[in-house]
Amino acid sequence: MASVSLRDVAARANVSFQTVSKVLNGKGAVAPATRQRIIEAAEEIGYIPNALARSLQSRSSLTLGVITVDFSNTTPAQFLVGIEHEARRHGLSVILSSLEPDGSDCARYLRVLMERRVDGIIMNAPATEEDEEVGRLLRAGPACVSFHDIAGGGVPIVQPASEGTAALPVRHLLSLGHRRIAMVTGYQRRHSAQRRTAVYRAVLAEHGLPYDPLLVEDGGWEVEGGYAATHRLLDRAPGITAIYVQNDLMAVGVLNALHERGLSVPDDCSVVGCDDHPVVARTIPPLTTVSVPFFDAGAAAVRLLLDRIASGNTMPEDVFLPVSMIYRASTASAPSGE
Repeated sequence: MASVSLRDVAARANVSFQTVSKVLNGKGAVAPATRQRIIEAAEEIGYIPNALARSLQSRSSLTLGVITVDFSNTTPAQFLVGIEHEARRHGLSVILSSLEPDGSDCARYLRVLMERRVDGIIMNAPATEEDEEVGRLLRAGPACVSFHDIAGGGVPIVQPASEGTAALPVRHLLSLGHRRIAMVTGYQRRHSAQRRTAVYRAVLAEHGLPYDPLLVEDGGWEVEGGYAATHRLLDRAPGITAIYVQNDLMAVGVLNALHERGLSVPDDCSVVGCDDHPVVARTIPPLTTVSVPFFDAGAAAVRLLLDRIASGNTMPEDVFLPVSMIYRASTASAPSGE
């Protein structure tokens, strides 16, 4: 079946080809009644704009590139939904590239996106935080924003406020009387884990409590890592009464390990996570956690990127999104004698 052209729409609406072009390409003034007649005619006969022709005319691909960690995980998936919805609202398409866990294919994907002449790039690739080649490519390429640090800087960042993701849960546990507060971290080589660890230390210091490395374990962001980290913590520090976990997936493993050890949550040990992953409202007990606005972060990244494109790739301010505590049944006052 032959595709429907602008001339077909013009014939249907009984106007000139030039008038149809003005309306459907968003250029030039046309009387409102005429504009409505053209739009209705285009819908009736199934006109689909030629994206290639439009991009050649506007010198824009009308496409954003997104490079991300495995988006089968719920957290990056929420970022992506926010990105796609906001891009669609602005009439843009999205090309997704999912990286290997170590990010080793990131530079190759960047070159592919640049060859496709995408208008801008959004990065969600924490494994590339120290990759100098990736940093050079991003600074030399189209406008870019990132959810994580970029080697060498030069790229604006959209992130939840680290102060909130660590300070809120630790202060909550302190307010309940806990003093032996352990922490299960993500990969400590990741900047986000380092920032949350620094805030954890600072909040303890505010309350006159020393930082004890025996109370800190790396759980690698995954359920099994949180499970194994908890067993290691309890083996060497059995007096722990609370655990702050840097993400909810690890917290699921923490809850399981505590159960295996015969410890009741929260009577023997309180647990706080971070992310408000959908599953943790149904853990036993339901998990107290920090709600992080991943969808909003995705939408904010698109808006920041479009601002950067419009300003000629200059450097807008970083965006730090507020977070909030979600109080559930996994936390309680410290056991008597704490």
